Amino acid sequence: MQQFTRRSALAGLAALALPLHAQTWPSRPIRIIVPYPTGGVSDLVARAIGEKLAAALGQPVVVENKAGASGTIGMDVLAKAQPDGHTLAFSAISPLTLSPVVGKVPYDAEKDFTPVASAMISPVLLLATPALAARDFRELLTRARDWPNTIRWATSGQASLGHLMLEQLQAAAKVRMVHIPYKGGGQQVTDALSGQFEVLSTNAGPVISEHIKSGRLRPLAVGAPRRLDTLPQVPTLAELGFPAANLSSQFGFFAPGNLPVRISDRLNGEINKALESEDVRKRLVASENVPTGGTARDFARQVAAEADSTAQIVKAVGIKAD
Repeated sequence: MQQFTRRSALAGLAALALPLHAQTWPSRPIRIIVPYPTGGVSDLVARAIGEKLAAALGQPVVVENKAGASGTIGMDVLAKAQPDGHTLAFSAISPLTLSPVVGKVPYDAEKDFTPVASAMISPVLLLATPALAARDFRELLTRARDWPNTIRWATSGQASLGHLMLEQLQAAAKVRMVHIPYKGGGQQVTDALSGQFEVLSTNAGPVISEHIKSGRLRPLAVGAPRRLDTLPQVPTLAELGFPAANLSSQFGFFAPGNLPVRISDRLNGEINKALESEDVRKRLVASENVPTGGTARDFARQVAAEADSTAQIVKAVGIKAD
């Protein structure tokens, strides 16, 4: 955490020596890197907020998808960009808090980024597929206890947030299930609908919402600070007695390290305004995501705190990346 707060001081020194082009910021189009595929929730939200930024800052905002390696490819592009406010990323914080703990990354997660603004919390849904006969979460645990290693739990990958959820739940409930790691979410959902496994954990989003509405996937629990407005009948894992497994993805805007404070403050203010706008909030809530916002300093503290807690979880359960 000290590294993140120390970066704020370094950013202040950088602002004193601002080059001329930074003093007239923004002087050209702003690029927002989304380290995930097109069409997902993160892509849609980045574009919605990008439209607000373009109107407020008087420059076009271009969204570029740089997917791969759980977000680390896109974040590496950001890390190597100039800290002049013309390149941002909209990403989950896991490439900074989880990826460096379970494997090697091509950047320094504590020094190469400036947290600018928290944007949303994306809940992690625990869903039953057609292959699961259990009616609810409690019955799922009963079956897992009575028949160890017969319940298959799919996630978006080894050492993903869903995998952490599984490991935390198994440790607390003293059950054993089989982890089925996928490389991303697309094929995972396709296989879920055909009953290739019993349970999956995945981030909320429009596609998942449609499958829940149709009854093809059944929500058993949710990792979120509170119950979702769109799924009020679905308890959080904390309510069910498993607070350590009650995990969710936090998304926000990042800039390269040592972004001048003046630019960071302006961006933070405009992003917060965008999050307060009715159309952006509706888009977030409709896809079961929770708008956040707040100061850049608070966001940096949240990233640092999650990095510490994630390191402890990974060490406790012995998770390693592929």
